Amino acid sequence: MEMGIKEILNILPHKYPMLLIDKVVDITPGVSVKAIKNVTINEDYFNGHFPGEPVMPGVLMVEAMAQAGLVVLLSKEEFKGKLGFFTGVKEAKFRRKVVPGDVLEINVELIKLRSSFGVAKGIITVEGQKACEAEFSFAIG
Repeated sequence: MEMGIKEILNILPHKYPMLLIDKVVDITPGVSVKAIKNVTINEDYFNGHFPGEPVMPGVLMVEAMAQAGLVVLLSKEEFKGKLGFFTGVKEAKFRRKVVPGDVLEINVELIKLRSSFGVAKGIITVEGQKACEAEFSFAIG
């Protein structure tokens, strides 16, 4: 099942410039998601990170994975219309720099869910190379 930007905007409360997912190409609600983020030079953060050598901040890659994880969770019928909050991150690793023109393939799998608390593992690849990975937690409020 695919989701365009309109469907994503209906699920996540994030809006520009903090919405970091452009498209969902595959989702199994409550289980996993594959999403896409197109990285362009028009992103505001490239004005300061770093001028002359633009690199996407690692924390924004982790945020993109967390947003994809929330799409997985908030797509479940019992959580529709609720808010999700990023509550923790561990084991974050950055393997490759991300620059304008890159397309992030964001894969997130829910690994634990207890009532309104979840843990997920995410991996971002660019052209088949791992760029970032992390395990993160969130709560539904």
